[in-house]
Amino acid sequence: MEHYDVVVIGGGPAGLAASKKASENSAKTLLIEREGALGGILKQCIHDGFGLTRFKEKLAGPEYANREIEKLNGSGVTVSLLTFVTKINKNDDGSFLISAVDPKGVHHYLAQKLILATGCRERTSKQVAIHGTNPSGVMTAGQCQYYMNIMGEMPVKNAVILGSGDIGLIMARRITLEGGHVIGVYEAKPTPSGLARNIAQCLTDFNIPLHLSKTVTKVYGVDRLEGVEISDVDEKMNPIKGSEVKIDCDSLILSVGLIPENELAKSIGVPLSRFTKGPEVDQDFMSLVEGVYSCGNAMHVNDLADYVSESGEIAGKNAATSAAISHKRHKVSFDSHFGYVVPEYVDFAKPTKDMVFYFRSREIYKNKMLHVYLGDKEIYKHPYTNLKPPEMERFLLSIEEEGDITLKLEDMAK
Repeated sequence: MEHYDVVVIGGGPAGLAASKKASENSAKTLLIEREGALGGILKQCIHDGFGLTRFKEKLAGPEYANREIEKLNGSGVTVSLLTFVTKINKNDDGSFLISAVDPKGVHHYLAQKLILATGCRERTSKQVAIHGTNPSGVMTAGQCQYYMNIMGEMPVKNAVILGSGDIGLIMARRITLEGGHVIGVYEAKPTPSGLARNIAQCLTDFNIPLHLSKTVTKVYGVDRLEGVEISDVDEKMNPIKGSEVKIDCDSLILSVGLIPENELAKSIGVPLSRFTKGPEVDQDFMSLVEGVYSCGNAMHVNDLADYVSESGEIAGKNAATSAAISHKRHKVSFDSHFGYVVPEYVDFAKPTKDMVFYFRSREIYKNKMLHVYLGDKEIYKHPYTNLKPPEMERFLLSIEEEGDITLKLEDMAK
């Protein structure tokens, strides 16, 4: 059985950054990836727009991934590909016994610290309650992207896209560029779910219609999709009876949200946030289970790979350097204007200078001021002229005294 200071599970941008940073801080590090190549979802994201924050230039997904992979060369990180983690046990001394299988058989690794960089998965048609048969032609946006960008196959001719998430918007453009026809993008919410730049570059520039407050309620077809039923929805996103319209199509592309992949976290008792669906973490991105860290889309779904990598570096450094302590955790509270805030805790037994915070607003808000309070004392504020749920926000926070932390969004003084 091999022993490591840090074991990182997941070889996407979060895991790559975490393992590199852990190794830089003198930790014997193992990176486990279940696929045959590193890079995660970036391998199939051939569009550009990655790296503007991290590398100060516009890169395609594979280019971004290769930059991160190249950093591992000579780092001392051991990489195990085609390796699937089947079980994790926490030992009495606080270490972790990891069972994994690869083409050569079953292996066991002992880790002092564990970093979960397992990414996220797409919601399927059954998770959004679409009724009807299960014909071919119904697929997630990520599946469609894989068929086209990795396999070189064109799986659609006339497509309906449900959901205006970024992957769905990008695939609307991709399908059009490859000669397919996108009938429309249908979004149950009254506002788009994707970034404004993707709405403009992927829909507006290609004259692809976006229909808000509408959803797919039924699919038709046995062997192959023949059509879908579109219904208007009310303010609670419930379908309105009598508004149904059938649209003929051969493909339904689903871009209806992402879910952090945290089955391994749950198996070792890591508490998950009801807001992010990822582990609740402190400013070091350590979960409430001692020695277990989370980063990237496993912690919360990010807009940019740049911030996925950033969170990986934070988790990797702290996993390599932190020692067991008596914790002084204070819960981070926030008002109803927020969708979520990460981290969920500040541990005052650890450094509290330049802590990275991420948040999303619950709705679209204009001219709001972010106020951060330590008890009754305001310690930070920042104006936001236009907050949107699809666009994650980030700020740095330093705290000198111990106390309860509360975030509020209030109207700017006129």
